[in-house]
Amino acid sequence: MSWENNIRRVVPYVAGEQPQKQNVIKLNTNECPYPPAPEVEGVLRGFDCDTLRKYPDPDVQELREALAKRHGLDCGQVFVGVGSDDVLAMSFLTFFNSEKPVLFPDITYSFYDVWADLYKIPYECPPLDENFRIRKEDYMKENGGIVLANPNAPTGVCEAPSFFEEILRANSDSVVIVDEAYIDFGGESCVPLIERYENLLVVQTFSKSRSMAGMRIGYAMGSKKLIRFLNDVKFSFNSYTMNAVTIKAGVASVENEDYFKRITAKITATREYTKKRLAALDFVFPDSKTNFIFAAHQRVPAQELFDALRANEIYVRHWNKPRIADYLRISIGTDEEMETVLDFLEKYLKGKQKG
Repeated sequence: MSWENNIRRVVPYVAGEQPQKQNVIKLNTNECPYPPAPEVEGVLRGFDCDTLRKYPDPDVQELREALAKRHGLDCGQVFVGVGSDDVLAMSFLTFFNSEKPVLFPDITYSFYDVWADLYKIPYECPPLDENFRIRKEDYMKENGGIVLANPNAPTGVCEAPSFFEEILRANSDSVVIVDEAYIDFGGESCVPLIERYENLLVVQTFSKSRSMAGMRIGYAMGSKKLIRFLNDVKFSFNSYTMNAVTIKAGVASVENEDYFKRITAKITATREYTKKRLAALDFVFPDSKTNFIFAAHQRVPAQELFDALRANEIYVRHWNKPRIADYLRISIGTDEEMETVLDFLEKYLKGKQKG
């Protein structure tokens, strides 16, 4: 028998393109266009490299305490991982261990089905409605767990905590994960629901609103019981998941709340301006509460626009998948970057009209 017969085979997640050229406009992976808080640079410049001889704190106590303080929680209610992808993958492995299907929408973060396939977890994908909204009644049936991104990706649609509370009340026997990667751009977090629902896990990240995608910090918040189960799996997998430099930089970021609020407000203002310009160019899109816009032109195919933008060193995201093939996901960049993109689209579309 060939050794290849025993290989675990999965179709991997495909990340957004990472162009290596300089002077491109990169709006395809929802990164923050602004630097992290100044204190993060201070940590990096002043870090005592001699400490790297030793293993980092496996409990990530300092960062967990900072996050717990910010969210009004106990430190025992916070779990930290190497980006929210690590946290979510660990959560799938920990909590979805029955023969019942896990539920998540047909249009959502495309890593969910990859983890389910990797860990051999059965799953079902109830379709979003015609307005790309979650139908909560689809999550009122027997299941082995629920994962919902809020705001959802790639649509940008956001629901209120009361929406998820109805789902939580109907699923006391399942763990419900609310993935809040984009919550800081206009949504209301489900964190306050943690005290009432022991089965709720809320996941957030430093990659978007805290400008630290390159450092890989994600975290989960929930009941002490849920977090304890997560830690049991983590310490059975890899105790030292976060390096010492990242821990210090993460704490520095959390402690500068003013900078965090200023940057998220700036991105939100640019997003709202971009919505107006795109609408004037005959684009349609759900009302985004994220740092991106999921837009379709009413006449020109998304693939054509994607190719034209890329040929001019402007990178956005496009999926040739059912229901969303007509849409482009455009991350919000600086004001100058968005003006360049919008001016290009205006000229290109005018040229199409003349043609």
